[in-house]
Amino acid sequence: MSIDPGPTTSSSATAERPVIDPERGLGPADVAERVARGQVNRVPDPNERSPLQIVRANVVTPVNGIMLTLFALILAAGFWQDGLFVGVVVSNSVIGIWQEARARRALRRLEILNTPAARVVRDGAAVEIDVGDVVTDDIVELASGDQVAVDGEVVAAAGLTIDESLLTGESDPIDKMEGDEVRSGSYVVAGSGRYRATRVGAESYANALAGEARRFSLVNSELRRGINVILRVLILVIPPASVLLLLALLDAEDTWQRALQGTVAAAVAMVPDGLVLLTSLAFMAGVITLTRRRALAKELATVELLARVDVLCLDKTGTITTGEIGYVEAIPLARPSAESTIEALGAVGAADPHPNPTLAAIAAANPAPPSGWDLVAAEPFSSARKWSATRFAGRGTFYLGAPDILVTDDDGEGRDLAAARSAEGRRVLLLSHAPAADGDPLTDELPDDRRAMAVVVLEDTIRPDAEEILRFFDEQGVTLKVISGDNVETVASVAARAGVPQAERRVDARELPTDGDELADVLAETTVFGRVTPHQKQAMVGALQRRNHVVAMTGDGVNDVLALKDADMGIAMGSGSAATRGVAQLVLLDNRFATLPEVLAQGRRVINNIERVSNLFVTKAVYAVLLTAVIGFQQVPFPFLPRHLTLIGSFSIGIPGLFLALAANENLVRAGFLRRVLAFSIPAGLVSGLATLAVYTIARDPGLMPGPELDLGQARTLATLTLLGLGLVVLVVASAPLRPWKVALAAGMAAAYGLVIAIPLLRDYFELDVPSAEMLAVGGGAVAIGGLAIAAIPRLVPILRGS
Repeated sequence: MSIDPGPTTSSSATAERPVIDPERGLGPADVAERVARGQVNRVPDPNERSPLQIVRANVVTPVNGIMLTLFALILAAGFWQDGLFVGVVVSNSVIGIWQEARARRALRRLEILNTPAARVVRDGAAVEIDVGDVVTDDIVELASGDQVAVDGEVVAAAGLTIDESLLTGESDPIDKMEGDEVRSGSYVVAGSGRYRATRVGAESYANALAGEARRFSLVNSELRRGINVILRVLILVIPPASVLLLLALLDAEDTWQRALQGTVAAAVAMVPDGLVLLTSLAFMAGVITLTRRRALAKELATVELLARVDVLCLDKTGTITTGEIGYVEAIPLARPSAESTIEALGAVGAADPHPNPTLAAIAAANPAPPSGWDLVAAEPFSSARKWSATRFAGRGTFYLGAPDILVTDDDGEGRDLAAARSAEGRRVLLLSHAPAADGDPLTDELPDDRRAMAVVVLEDTIRPDAEEILRFFDEQGVTLKVISGDNVETVASVAARAGVPQAERRVDARELPTDGDELADVLAETTVFGRVTPHQKQAMVGALQRRNHVVAMTGDGVNDVLALKDADMGIAMGSGSAATRGVAQLVLLDNRFATLPEVLAQGRRVINNIERVSNLFVTKAVYAVLLTAVIGFQQVPFPFLPRHLTLIGSFSIGIPGLFLALAANENLVRAGFLRRVLAFSIPAGLVSGLATLAVYTIARDPGLMPGPELDLGQARTLATLTLLGLGLVVLVVASAPLRPWKVALAAGMAAAYGLVIAIPLLRDYFELDVPSAEMLAVGGGAVAIGGLAIAAIPRLVPILRGS
């Protein structure tokens, strides 16, 4: 879809639009009138399904469609007792609907806390409202870190600089003046201003651009992709295999009804009926657990992503540190007095109506002078250039920013003092002054005649849990990189105090190469990076990804937005800017860095448990395909009734699979999910199928079977006993490492089968016989031999060793 942002308004539209005073804004009657006309910024969230959509998505699925078709066929054949497998459709649908609705409720409660707000001018006062309540012609305020909520036209600007890279891909921030257009989805990197809303709701640029692309998706991950491959293959295999078996059984059975009964039994076994359900359950349970920790996951895949991360990039401020800036002191240099330094700092702090945390700390400690400091022009702080500029009438221009950027060759005292304080781990700024006429323009170029006035010393507070959490990630094999816009000595000192390994390996980002491969080489050898620009952070993430790393990025400031967006997993703090919270996949609403290990644990649980459950379902599909092929070739009655395979599937896969999918599991995660599942399931399924076929062949041949000759019902009972026993062996092997509860689970499933045999009503319903001693000996021997072969698979297959 092509989106043309077009001009802000046409000439006719401009003529028709009412005149709005930027200082007063809209009144209550004006707002009510626009809401009544639908000119409000409310867009239905395409990522949130309605109750009807949730029901439809969990009921109308390929698996349910196949199972319902088989149910109709078994009813047509007259064997309603074999329709027990339709219970899978009911349970899949009910549990899926309940769990998704539960997850949605939990997420919605947290999303309220993360809902972006807009500051609008109404009746002459600035008020904060939900972004969805902005109406056409609202006067919206902007400050550094804000995301533009709706399209509009600038009506006032004070050094307003907008980054539109999230919309256009253009990397350079754009200065905005009165009359310029701003577009929703961009964000403020410097300065402040006001704009008049011109396009809201679905008409705004970001919403129009995203409307075609945004759709609800359960997950887009290695797990989901692997499972989809399995489903696609089986859905292609089941119809032709079933048709071929039906043709063979029409010759082998007395009636077409019996032939159809055997075909349905084979097809039921080939369908991985609970795999999708248990996968979704595992993801949703992880998301719900995170909501209890006040961590908002934007998508279900979030719980998987951090478990796969092998490089964690940390912004210093707000991540390793609390984000609270403490003012320590301002040290005057040779010429100015302490009094003039305090006056200058107070005037600079008071000049910015929307100070960042650093400037706010300076302003709080240095009160604004009562008079004599009339503001002429200001250039707000930019993380790209690392300084701000403020000009006062008759007093010249004051520059506040990074010492290594502002210092000149004549400022030796300031350079040495700043370096000494930085080495102590303090955050250091330099206040410089340059004479200038009031009418001279402020530019991005620093004047050569500037001179240092004072070294401003600030202090970052390291999070109390930072050292423990960083040590945890290091022990888990996650490489840590600290990436900050601050002085490299300060960053390295803070990193060392926080316990970052190899924090002495540091580099000034101004010395970094621009070539991607060379940058990746430096990243491989370096831990701490200082003086990093926002686009360098983005380039670092890209360079790591090109070296096949899975990268997570944490941050809270507007200078982290580009890197957060490009990282495999972006993590924002709840106290961070609206822009960072908007692009991050995980938002820590309570700003607790200690939540991340819980996210990692949930990801490991999901990945490892889904792999175990997949082993069970794919093993079943493999032995079902094998049985279908061999029986079709031999043209003998199928060894199972549908109800037998329902019993086997429930006791060896369905019920225990539910416990496995939700169990605690913090084993390390390895790539190659699908390859490992196939490497285990194919041989395990072949062993199970061949052993069952061997037992069934023996049972049907009086010359091979010890004891009295068995009828078809007894032969099927023996095949059921054998396949269930091997299924429980697969369950135990796939559940490794073993725990007492896992052994008890398998024993409980075996005992449940014993009850079915022992209770006449159940035994008759399932058309099973009490096994004789000879049957137990043959079945037990097959289970023992096949079980040993299955147990050896993890040791014999290279990709499974150590799993």
